[in-house]
Amino acid sequence: MRIIALSTLKAFYEQSEFHDAGTPLAQWYSFDKSVRWASPADVKRDFRSASILKSGRAVFNIAGNKYRLVVKINYGYGVVYIRFIGTHEAYDRIDASEV
Repeated sequence: MRIIALSTLKAFYEQSEFHDAGTPLAQWYSFDKSVRWASPADVKRDFRSASILKSGRAVFNIAGNKYRLVVKINYGYGVVYIRFIGTHEAYDRIDASEV
């Protein structure tokens, strides 16, 4: 998959309070770069704890479920768009199907 907005992930984990997210996000990025998902079922096969939302969005648990990553996936083009990364508290304040 092609991942758009890696800079969003870097900006997040470069903040001192979220530095522990760096390695897990790098692992997620590395894995996702190497696969090609054709459907939400493919995402669930690779990440059983991922939540599949409307509008092609998926939510991943990062760093032992300490952080949430929301992406929008265009399966036809093989592109993953980073839409949100943050703590559970910050995630609770957004509408993941709209970001």
